[in-house]
Amino acid sequence: MIFNSLSCSERTERLHPLFKQLFDYVRTHDLSQVPAGRIVLQGDDLYINVDDASLRSREAQKLEVHRRYIDVHFPLDGVEEVGWRSLDSLTCESEAPFDEVRDFALYAAPATTYFTVRPGEFYVMFPEDAHAPIIGQGTLRKAIAKVRID
Repeated sequence: MIFNSLSCSERTERLHPLFKQLFDYVRTHDLSQVPAGRIVLQGDDLYINVDDASLRSREAQKLEVHRRYIDVHFPLDGVEEVGWRSLDSLTCESEAPFDEVRDFALYAAPATTYFTVRPGEFYVMFPEDAHAPIIGQGTLRKAIAKVRID
């Protein structure tokens, strides 16, 4: 997991061949003004979902994991709390078998760490990072980039 300011993304951009393209796009486009939906940057290898999410309580938001994609989250107009837990620390089974088509599984276990993210910041979740995004009250416009790793 990585948590940082968008203005300090240079080191993160070196971690995956598509990260620079992603961060350049996010810095040069006002995603708070585009319609909610998918923005395709490079087919299924790199795209951004812009979402107007209803925030949930810590107890209601489950941990999610992915296998084929790295998630890069950018809150656009409000504050988001995020739960995190290392995938290898989960001792329970996922609520349902891993969904290969939608690339996710959900876990009812609690997060072990919480942090707050604001506009101008981002966080990166790798397959080993179980995460519970969109925690808080009200709604939040955010962009979630999906970066293929396989």
